[in-house]
Amino acid sequence: MKNSEIIELTTEELVARISEEKGNLTKLKFAHTVSAIENPTRITKVRKDIARLNTELTKRKAAPASENK
Repeated sequence: MKNSEIIELTTEELVARISEEKGNLTKLKFAHTVSAIENPTRITKVRKDIARLNTELTKRKAAPASENK
């Protein structure tokens, strides 16, 4: 997922996407533990996507606080 796509999401969609990706990451980790998955770099990509989503969510939460000062 690209940053431009993440910026276009609403805050509610960000929260939903984060929970969805965390579930996906859990499934990938479990599948990789049981038997090696075909492309283990997918785990890293999902982790980075979660981090990007969390970063954008944090920016949005901090923006109104900085506007009040």
